[in-house]
Amino acid sequence: MPDPLHPFVLKNEETFAILDSRGEICPDGQHDVGIFHRGTRHVSRLQLLLWGRPPLVLSSTERGAVGVLVSHLSNNDGGTGGSASMTIHLERSTVLTATACLQQFCFTSYGDLPVTMPLTLRLDADFCDIFEVRGYTRSERGRTVRRGLGGTLEMIYRGLDGEDRVTVLRLSDPVGEVGEEHIGLQVSLEPRQTRRIFLVLDFHPDAEPLGAEDHFNSAMAATIQRFREARSSAASVVSDNPAFNSWLMRSFSDVHLLASQVEDGLYPYAGVPWFSCPFGRDGLITARQMLMVEPRLARGVLGYLACSQAVSDNPSHDEEPGKILHESRLGEMAALGEVPFSRYYGAVDSTPLFLMLAGDYLCRSDDRDFVAGLLPELEAAMAWIHRAEAGSFDGFLRYLRVAENGLRNQGWKDSDDAIHHADGRLAEGSIALCEVQAYAYGARRSLATVYHRLGRPSDAETLLEEAAELRHRFHRAFWTPSIDSYALAIDGEGQTCQVRASNAGQCLWTGIATSEAAAAVARQLLAPTSFNGWGIRTLDERERRYNPMSYHNGSVWPHDNALIGMGLARYGHRSETLQILTGLFETASAVPMFQLPELFCGFPRREEEGPTFYPVACSPQAWASASVFGLLEAITGMAIEREHGSSRVQVRLHNPCLPRGLNLLDINGLRLGDEEINLQFHRSEHDVGVQVRSRTPGVDVLIMK
Repeated sequence: MPDPLHPFVLKNEETFAILDSRGEICPDGQHDVGIFHRGTRHVSRLQLLLWGRPPLVLSSTERGAVGVLVSHLSNNDGGTGGSASMTIHLERSTVLTATACLQQFCFTSYGDLPVTMPLTLRLDADFCDIFEVRGYTRSERGRTVRRGLGGTLEMIYRGLDGEDRVTVLRLSDPVGEVGEEHIGLQVSLEPRQTRRIFLVLDFHPDAEPLGAEDHFNSAMAATIQRFREARSSAASVVSDNPAFNSWLMRSFSDVHLLASQVEDGLYPYAGVPWFSCPFGRDGLITARQMLMVEPRLARGVLGYLACSQAVSDNPSHDEEPGKILHESRLGEMAALGEVPFSRYYGAVDSTPLFLMLAGDYLCRSDDRDFVAGLLPELEAAMAWIHRAEAGSFDGFLRYLRVAENGLRNQGWKDSDDAIHHADGRLAEGSIALCEVQAYAYGARRSLATVYHRLGRPSDAETLLEEAAELRHRFHRAFWTPSIDSYALAIDGEGQTCQVRASNAGQCLWTGIATSEAAAAVARQLLAPTSFNGWGIRTLDERERRYNPMSYHNGSVWPHDNALIGMGLARYGHRSETLQILTGLFETASAVPMFQLPELFCGFPRREEEGPTFYPVACSPQAWASASVFGLLEAITGMAIEREHGSSRVQVRLHNPCLPRGLNLLDINGLRLGDEEINLQFHRSEHDVGVQVRSRTPGVDVLIMK
């Protein structure tokens, strides 16, 4: 029997739902469940009672390919074994729109006699801000008004920010009873009769309401079409391994579940529940990992972040001209400034990652007009990097929190204790992270690519010279023989944090490392002290602050592993990349629905045990879901090259390989601007061959072994 508390997630634009196996919200013992809209929990309880009891769960399926939850339920006699038990079958389907949650109740009676079934729906809305749900306390809140109006139940929260937040429940059938927190009605069924009832939870009731049945049917059709279009627009990746295909399908669907429509395309929100909003770093890395199969995401992310780029100094939001957004929040606490995240810029890495994605997207898509239109924002981003480096004492790209309640650490490991010295002391002052210097190197090379494609070779050469000089300085300053790796960071006093951490692996992604250093980093990260059997830990177990249950000091993050794998493959370490891919595949196979979480604990792998979960990890999380596609790009050795001044595109496949268990991998519909190619990789005992199934005339394929 399925666990009725197992969480299922649906999302549409600014609305997401975390439901149990019944399609319900039962907050007892689960503080993070609910239906959230624009950063606020609009439904904190939703329970169906049949004859005063919750129904039995027969099965539940989150149809990830179409964004729908279907629960099969039955009436419950409380374990007495009475004759009325399990005579009613209820198929309950849940779907979201951007402003509502819709449910269809399909009742079928299998009893011998007519039955009149009392049905009660319990509803509550605490209108908690997402930060309250996370545990923030507030000295003052607004007030909630509840009222029954005819056949509807309405709850209105009068916020301190002057905004009313509303939840209205209505049904397709006549209601017999309406209280402040429940609606009741009678449902009559003949033997073998099926009856449908539709429920609407509306968060924008001022709009012209559809009938409940029409609203549900319209929402269902739109959701199915949304996921169908996502699949048809992207390259198809299919293997001969059914479990691997399930991981691919779930991962692709979850990225699109989290994606919201923006002006230039789609933006993958970071994750549910805590980060369902635009994050600069997360969106950029997710889009980069998905670039091989779904370049639309890169276009949407670049366009949105260009429009939200900082143009002024605002210390309360760590904002400086040219910086790229860290996160943008809706909700009462953000609107009131109780948290600084209404539009917050406290990330040192979003800006170079923005430049890196722009160059990679241009190579992949040849979308020159779009990227040329971004040139003012790209140059403003590079100008910010130049200013920040010039203002630091050693010429490296550093961060230092200015906002009073902003983030202490502003790289991807942004928890307070993530950046430290070998003796456990926290790093103080302005911090230069090793991977951020690698991003700054990649940003220069990426903008140089853009300049070359747009006919500005002298500007490109200037940036390439800067990159070469940075590469030399970086290795001299960060390479630490005592740990045979790059230092985690250099603190505000110029002292290196001589700590073995996964950050060093991300340096390989952009090519800033020397080949000798890359080999040493590969050996260390795949050693048992770092690789726990499922993935690479954020911190080596020999380090003072190692804790396998820590958010950033010993846990395993799928996206971190994917970026490391992409870097290892860049330096020819294909077997290590395969080890990472295999570990994450086995992790996905051991978790519900092949849905990789944001992170999991770093305990060593044990026989007949799965990975140990991190209790408040987001799932789905966009960059975790996208990790499989970044790793596939790495093991196929795929690189897209475009000659300057030429319309032809070259697909280079450097020493492609496949993990054990995958003998065939088809990539079809790989679009390269106006061109398209279909590839098949096939594994033999000692090699992986490539067959070009078809290609348009403007594509050249070079297989390098």
